[in-house]
Amino acid sequence: MWMSSNYLKFTAYFQILLLLAAPVLAQDLKLEDLVGEALKNSPEIRAFQSRIEAAIHRIPQAKSLPDPQLTFGYQNEGFDRYSYGEEQGSQWMFGASQQFLFPGKRALKGEMAARDAESQEAMYELLKLKTVSRVTELYYDLFLAHKNIDLLKNREDIFIRIEDQALARYSTGKAMQQEVLMAQTEKYMLLEKEAMYRQKIQSLEAMLRATVGRQGGAPLGRPPENLPYRLFLHDADTAVQTALQYSPEIKSRNKMIDAADARVMLAKKEYFPDFSVNAGYFNRTGIYKDMWGLASTINIPIYFKTKQEPAVLEAKAALAQARQELEATKLMIDAAVRDNLSMVKSADKLMDLYKNGLIPRNAQDVESALSGYATGKTEAIVILSRVKALLEYENQYWAQFTEREKAMARLHAITQGLEETSGGAKK
Repeated sequence: MWMSSNYLKFTAYFQILLLLAAPVLAQDLKLEDLVGEALKNSPEIRAFQSRIEAAIHRIPQAKSLPDPQLTFGYQNEGFDRYSYGEEQGSQWMFGASQQFLFPGKRALKGEMAARDAESQEAMYELLKLKTVSRVTELYYDLFLAHKNIDLLKNREDIFIRIEDQALARYSTGKAMQQEVLMAQTEKYMLLEKEAMYRQKIQSLEAMLRATVGRQGGAPLGRPPENLPYRLFLHDADTAVQTALQYSPEIKSRNKMIDAADARVMLAKKEYFPDFSVNAGYFNRTGIYKDMWGLASTINIPIYFKTKQEPAVLEAKAALAQARQELEATKLMIDAAVRDNLSMVKSADKLMDLYKNGLIPRNAQDVESALSGYATGKTEAIVILSRVKALLEYENQYWAQFTEREKAMARLHAITQGLEETSGGAKK
C-alpha cells in the first residue's frame, strides 16, 4: 500500500510540473510564416537596412567639392582714427575661395564610397539568408522537442504494462519489491524528461521570437508532426561552384577589393597637388578707386617620403588583405558546403539504419521480453533496458532527421542558386 501511495504522490507531483511547463499550443506552426515574419521584422535586418541607407548617403558626400570659404575684413591706416575714405590704404575687403582637388581624386573617392555601399548591400543579402537559416534551425529544434514528447507518450503504455506485470508478480511472490520500484522509477524518469523537453520548448520559442522580431511571450504553437523530407540532388563540386557563383559574401568581398583598388589609385593621386582659387574685392571710397584681385594657392607635397609614399604602401597592403580575405572566404564556403553535404549523407545512412534495422528489431525484442517477463523467463532489468534502448533509437532517428534538415537549411543559405526538392513526409 505504501508503494501505491508514494507512486500516486510522485505522479501527481510530476503532472503538476508538466502542467506548469506545458504551454497552450496552437497547431501547425508554419516555417514559411516564421521566415516571412523574420525578414520583415527582424531588428538585425532592419538595422542593416539603415546601415545601407547611410552608406548610400555617403556617396555624394565623397564626390562633393570642399566647402567654399568667404573672407571679409577691414584695413585701416594709423591708430588714431577711423580713416576709411580719407587714406588710400583704408578699405573694406571681401573675398571668396574654392579648393579644387587634382583631377580624378573626387571620382575615386566617390567610387570608394559606391563600392562600400554595394558591399553592404551584398552583406545584407547574406544576412537575410543567414536569418532564414537560423529560423529554420530553431524551427527544427522545436519540432524535435515536440517529437520527443510524442515518443515518450507513445511508449508510456509499455512502462505501464511492465509496472502492472511487476505488481502482479510481486503480489503473488514471484518477483521482488525491487522490480516494482524499478518499473515505477522508469515512469518517473519519463515524466522528468517530458518536463525537461517542455522547458526546452519554451527556450526555443523565446529564441525564435527574438529572431523573428516578435514581442511578448505568447506560445508559438508546434510544427506539424511530420515535416517534408527534402532531397539535395547535386554533387559536392556542383554545389561548391554554385555557392561561389551566387554567394553574397563573395560579391561583398569583390566589392571590397574594388574599393581597396580605388584607394590605391587615390593614394597615388596624392602625389599631385590640389589648388584653390581666391577672389577678392577691396572697397574704398572718396577719390580712391575700388580694387579687386584674383589668386591661386597650390599645396606642394614635399613631404611625400613620410606622407604619400607610406599612404600608397598602406593602401596596397589593404588591397592585398582584401584579396586574401576573398580567398579565405572561398575556402570557407567550399568547406561549409562539403561539411553540410557529408552531414546530410551521414544522417541518411543513420536514419535508414534506425528505421529499417534497429527500431523494428528492438520493437520485436521488447514484445518478446514482455511476454517472457509475464511468464517469468525474463528479468525486469532486461525488459527495461530494451525499452529504453528502443526509445533511444527512436529519439536518435528524429535527432538525425533534425540535424539533416538543419544542414539542408545551411546548404540552401550557401548555395542559393540550387533548389532542393521535396521527397514527401518522412515517418
